[in-house]
Amino acid sequence: MTHTILIVDDDPIQRRLLDSMINRLGYMTRIAERGEQALEILTGPDGEGIDLVVLDLVMPGLDGMGVLSRLRQAGKAVPVIVQTANGSIETVISAMRAGAADFVVKPVGAERLAVSIKNALRAEALEDEIRRINRHAQGALTFKDLVTRSPEMARVIRLGERAAKSNIPVLLEGESGVGKELLARAIQGSSERRGRPFVTVNCGAIPDNLVESILFGHEKGAFTGATERHVGKFVEANGGTLFLDEVGDLPLDAQVKLLRAIQEGEVDPVGGRKTVKVDVRLISATNANLIEAVKQGRFREDLFYRLNVFPITIPPLRARREDVPDLARRFMARIAAEEGKRLRGVSPEAVALLSSYSWPGNVRQLENTMFRAVVLCDGDELTVDEFPQIAAQVDGFEARIPPAPPAPPPLATPPAYAAAVPQFQSARMVEEAFAPAPLVALRDPSRVSLLDENGDVRTLASLEEEAIRFALGHYRSHMTEMARKLGIGRSTLYRKLKELGLDDSGEDTEDAAA
Repeated sequence: MTHTILIVDDDPIQRRLLDSMINRLGYMTRIAERGEQALEILTGPDGEGIDLVVLDLVMPGLDGMGVLSRLRQAGKAVPVIVQTANGSIETVISAMRAGAADFVVKPVGAERLAVSIKNALRAEALEDEIRRINRHAQGALTFKDLVTRSPEMARVIRLGERAAKSNIPVLLEGESGVGKELLARAIQGSSERRGRPFVTVNCGAIPDNLVESILFGHEKGAFTGATERHVGKFVEANGGTLFLDEVGDLPLDAQVKLLRAIQEGEVDPVGGRKTVKVDVRLISATNANLIEAVKQGRFREDLFYRLNVFPITIPPLRARREDVPDLARRFMARIAAEEGKRLRGVSPEAVALLSSYSWPGNVRQLENTMFRAVVLCDGDELTVDEFPQIAAQVDGFEARIPPAPPAPPPLATPPAYAAAVPQFQSARMVEEAFAPAPLVALRDPSRVSLLDENGDVRTLASLEEEAIRFALGHYRSHMTEMARKLGIGRSTLYRKLKELGLDDSGEDTEDAAA
């Protein structure tokens, strides 16, 4: 989904010109004929869908400066580009002080307006990311910090808002990389435990013999290597939230003690003489089917019912493609600032490409893909060329691969070189020094041998494998070009690569460098 820009102008001719110009730039538009109407839109239920405002300063009734003042009072942070026929420095300073992101002088050209819009949207995306990172660090992340335009995610957010109003145990379900921890932090940031400890435990990364010690703590000398006392994650999260990621990977013996800690609100440290009372909000997450794990005996049924009190399923990114453009732009703005790159945005073609891809690795894969694209980009905008691996898997898109650098020319030996070099003492020494090297038979890397090492004719399967391996390097893993030159379909090529063990696709083949 593209950005929506609100045009506020009392002149019908100017409104039509701006509407046509902005639509040609690839953005959606809404129209307001006066300042009061613009405020109704921006402060109403449709205000969240407005990404930028192009505002005329001189209007009857509530003028542009009045709209800026009211927006500031209402706490609306939407970027505003003001337009005026008077381009004096006093007017510009007044508008900037009132909160405008940029200004244009009537009549504005398409190129000037395009640059202004891209700069304003990029700055707003970067500011939003900075605000979100700060709130993340302070434990004050809220649901407003979650980037989404998807009805599916809107339902998830509504459930999260209800869960935040109580201390009910929450189980977050969804594929890896969909943002389960981010939703858990938003639940805490919107609850009465806002700003208190948020402790994360990756249950799948803890060795079985250390699970009990890490979760519940241990006393000094409780076991070999326990040289000091450790309070455990439950005590660390006392008063706040404990997030158990991949809870389905906990061993069965640890599940028993976890059940008791949840029921009784107390933990038994390893080697301790008494229990420790704790007050924690428990949020669990899993990418596995816990019901199936219960049936197979890998997860305790009583613990499942203790954790699965308020389940929330987060849809994968391919089920909410409306979120891809906003996520991509925000990732680009943050990563470009971190890498010192001056990028204005993502081209409409690249946005269409990213929105068409299935994203098996979800939001995490998208972020890594944007990281690689920003690093590779040499221009001021990300295009399809920065996503060659993604374009190879989406029909209708093709990225240009830069040609390989030419081989360096052979070193020439000037005839008069010997006279200029004093270490050559005789004509014979000169001849020996510049004599041609003995010829060595080199095997052409593009030549395929039809015989094996025993002198027998090679199998068709081995010849096919060698041809595919050579094409993989020759065309630099550009699947569309490989398939075309080999004379096979792209799906057939992917299948053969998988059979040969050359395909680390899904999240890896096209994004291994991300």
